[in-house]
Amino acid sequence: MIPLRDDNPRHHFPVVTLILIGINCAVYVYQIFLPTIQATEMVMLYGAIPLSISSGQDWHTIITSMFLHGGFLHLAGNMLYLYIFGDNIESVFGSVRFLIFYVLCGILAFASHYVFAMDSAIPMIGASGAISGVLGAYALKFPHARVMVLVPLFIWIWRVFAIPAALVLGFWFVMQLSSAFFASSSGGGVAWLAHVGGFIAGLVMMRAYQKR
Repeated sequence: MIPLRDDNPRHHFPVVTLILIGINCAVYVYQIFLPTIQATEMVMLYGAIPLSISSGQDWHTIITSMFLHGGFLHLAGNMLYLYIFGDNIESVFGSVRFLIFYVLCGILAFASHYVFAMDSAIPMIGASGAISGVLGAYALKFPHARVMVLVPLFIWIWRVFAIPAALVLGFWFVMQLSSAFFASSSGGGVAWLAHVGGFIAGLVMMRAYQKR
């Protein structure tokens, strides 16, 4: 199920959302033009390595890791979700508060991964954790907004459906949670628990903001 767009009109030009997308894309372009060894060194230097954090080192990588990606599909998927859902959440918070919210979600997403992988020497990279927070906030704030999604009915037959955001993002969350259950968070691959933690962080912060 691939989201294409939502029917939720924006009431604020999403300057921070677009800047974040631009920075992520620019960093990735820089990455792919580096020689392989230097690209690997960049990931090791700026990716968030739990073992280094446990040693009290490289705390800044919790932030820098949010702008690194492991491949084009990794980048494209993250930026698609940020573009579709980020503008409306930026409208709710305002640009400055949205940036703070985004970074906090990314930090809490890393913390969710870190708790179960403190001794891991594998760098965590990607904007997924922060964007998961955006999805959590959107699911709470705009549960009835319609999201156009591309759904495979068969291998060769795909159809577009308009589905409430609560169902689309709820299904996404369940998939992350089930993947986290069956995968080892200290091994390689996707840091599923970061997605789960980021989503919950977004829900909680949006709820707190609404009450305030």
